[in-house]
Amino acid sequence: MTWTTQATRLTAAAAAAALLLSACGDDDENGNGSDAEAGETVDESEVGDLDADFITIATGGSSGVYYQIGATMTDILADELDSDTSVQATGASAENINMITDGDAELAFTMGDATVQATEGTGPFEDEPRDDLMAIATLYPNTVQLVARADSGIESVEDLEGANVAVGDVGSGVELNAQMVLDAYGLSYEDINEDYLSYAEATDQMANGHIDAAFVTSGLPNPTLVELGTSTDFVSVPIDGEGRENLLTEHDFFAEDLIPAGTYLDEEDVETVGVTNHLLVTAELSEDAVYDITAVLFDNLDRIHSSHAAAEQITLESVTEGIVVPLHPGAARYFEENGVDLD
Repeated sequence: MTWTTQATRLTAAAAAAALLLSACGDDDENGNGSDAEAGETVDESEVGDLDADFITIATGGSSGVYYQIGATMTDILADELDSDTSVQATGASAENINMITDGDAELAFTMGDATVQATEGTGPFEDEPRDDLMAIATLYPNTVQLVARADSGIESVEDLEGANVAVGDVGSGVELNAQMVLDAYGLSYEDINEDYLSYAEATDQMANGHIDAAFVTSGLPNPTLVELGTSTDFVSVPIDGEGRENLLTEHDFFAEDLIPAGTYLDEEDVETVGVTNHLLVTAELSEDAVYDITAVLFDNLDRIHSSHAAAEQITLESVTEGIVVPLHPGAARYFEENGVDLD
């Protein structure tokens, strides 16, 4: 499967969510979290009896694509629903899943690979599987980008051996991808000098010459890499050949992907892989509340598209493409009413 960009207008209806869940996200050093008010429930033993008049969206680092799109979604929900909303900067997928299951966020961006690990109880969720993860939709593919300073001599994944490599925040989706890519090429952290850095930190260290290469998994283009290209020559390292085939064979959530020529400083397309992003929702929200949230977001898809180029790939036709957890009944009802085949 090859990811392609498409922009499609969508239609829906919008209403308001009522009552309250219980809490929102904690402040992150880059975040905008705030405290939710205490609320009441109709029946805490049944999923669907809790609604929210405070909605926190857990995203990623404040310099990343998740945050840009999530901030726009927050604005849309604030404008259209009778709810207070907040966008939370986080360490991304793994932390966001914890926030959803701990009741600290109502919506969360995650990558499909991290979501699979959560449901299986593997990786950072070892022996602690999450059984109640639900989605509003899949969004767009995150492109696995491996970039290296042009003067580093790194032209392939194998060339990372002995290099100083930024692998993302600890437990982030980026770090999970870094481990999988290395493994697919017969490498591990024992073969590199790994450094756990955010996008902004990684690109700063690349510009200073302290880091040779960095893994960046995000929509295209990544803002920090665009900025890096204004001061530092770098190349996109292909994820291709046998290693790429290993990734596609061993992990269903990976798909073929490209970094198109001109995205950064590359004059030709660069082969890589992508992972589908999910917009998760707490299972504690009622069907009506999630229906309303889904309707508001997809009724205003033109605003979401304008938040970042990657968001243009969010379409009604692709809401289940690459999905790894069940749709929330509220989201499913909305999509069925709007002609989406969910079989």
